[in-house]
Amino acid sequence: MSEPFVFQTERHLVVLTGRKARNLPELLDHIINVSGSSIFYHTHYLHLTQHFVKPRFNSEFADWTSYALQEERLAEQLAAIDMLAMTSIHNLRDAIVAVVRNYVDVHPLFRECPRGDEFHFCEAKSFVMPTGLVAETVPAFFQQIPNITNASLHFHFFEARLRLERPTNDFSQWLTTFGETKIAKRIDQLNPYAMTLDELKAEIGRMGRKYLR
Repeated sequence: MSEPFVFQTERHLVVLTGRKARNLPELLDHIINVSGSSIFYHTHYLHLTQHFVKPRFNSEFADWTSYALQEERLAEQLAAIDMLAMTSIHNLRDAIVAVVRNYVDVHPLFRECPRGDEFHFCEAKSFVMPTGLVAETVPAFFQQIPNITNASLHFHFFEARLRLERPTNDFSQWLTTFGETKIAKRIDQLNPYAMTLDELKAEIGRMGRKYLR
């Protein structure tokens, strides 16, 4: 018998690493050497903070290279990395490093950012805890979706798959254990990077209402 789904949430303690970059070579060096937590933070934190408006760039690396260095082509290349194809932080770091390194090789004359616009590397310490919401059955699971917070959705959709290196998001994985492979696959095929968390929750809720009919 399948275990009930326990909705989790998390709290973040954001800390400065002491690393900062003024130009592309420094940015590249730090990306290679910072913790995986820092890589995840700078590529996913905006998903959690932007509830209603999708930012131009979800990656803070892309955002900084655009506004601080005026390297618009590099920013677009960083933003174009296929996040859904990433299966771990290691894969994501390698993809970012490859894009920046190739760009630096082709453009050896690099800009320095204005003073005060340095890229400061941060990382987030995560504390995971239950929300108190539990679903014993698939109908109960979908009935709970409107009640979950964006932080809980972010954990089960982004953190679980990439930082914990699970094969899919927690929702699809759990639904599959109940034999609900069709709707599990449909949820897995959603692109959470192309929408806000509110839009993602609304779409899953819509799928749930259709399932419950």
